[in-house]
Amino acid sequence: MKPLLLAAILPGLLAACAGGATASATPDAATVGSQADASARAPRGDMLGRAQLDAAIAGDWRSAGNVARDRYRHPRETLTFFEVMGGQTVIEITPGGGWYAEILAPYLRQDGQYIAAMVDPAAVPEGRGRDNQQRYRSQLDAKFAAAPAQFDRARVVAFNPVQPVFGPPASADAVLTFRNVHNWRMAGQAEGMFKGFFAVLRPGGTLGVVEHRAAADVPADDKSGYVGQAQIIAMAQAAGFVLDASSEVNANPADTRDHPNGVWTLPPVNDHEPADNAKYKAIGESDRMTLRFRKPAG
Repeated sequence: MKPLLLAAILPGLLAACAGGATASATPDAATVGSQADASARAPRGDMLGRAQLDAAIAGDWRSAGNVARDRYRHPRETLTFFEVMGGQTVIEITPGGGWYAEILAPYLRQDGQYIAAMVDPAAVPEGRGRDNQQRYRSQLDAKFAAAPAQFDRARVVAFNPVQPVFGPPASADAVLTFRNVHNWRMAGQAEGMFKGFFAVLRPGGTLGVVEHRAAADVPADDKSGYVGQAQIIAMAQAAGFVLDASSEVNANPADTRDHPNGVWTLPPVNDHEPADNAKYKAIGESDRMTLRFRKPAG
């Protein structure tokens, strides 16, 4: 698409999505290379699609607190690296408060399908765990109900984390998970989760993983929230995936990974003494790996 044509179309896209100023950052070399590969493979990964993604990121329905974290989470670069685009069925695993749902659901609303896969509270023993899962589900339902113009076509599916099924076999183009693997490892559920991802993806489909990155391998019961990058690659490969590419777009060299309360010491949780606020604010959010896996096409 020529620049002048894009300039003429973009204001209409932004108005249709109720957006504001576009948020973006400079991608790293791995991301740039991956964008070129994606363009060669994906017929719909054109400039117009990227303008629609920018409009979703700039949407005024996003909460101010979520927008403030764009500088750490790099949504445009991350989703571009994961080759997310219009026309796809995208499943986000345990979206929590809906940080990425605020972007993905509106982006895929007209052309594609966003599915939030959430733990079924009934599959969790009674107590704090079940209460937490019910709270997450209620919060996401409320978010979707409050803005039907953006979220009325989003779907929610419930899964049992012991035997996870995220949809019919080979029904999704992409499965995305953000900062969840450490929880599954501590619960002994990681192997089953990755097998579930593999089953629901179409041949050639993408698994995108962002996770707090440990300096090296850590035990499964490690309470820091960090995971070794080699460990996640091994888990994905054991499920049948092939590592397609990695990116440093969510890296943070300032994160020393030795905090008293693990990753939760850092923003946005800030589980630390008030006197240390400036110290951890200067570090920012955790160092994160960003990995793209592929389900073999044949």
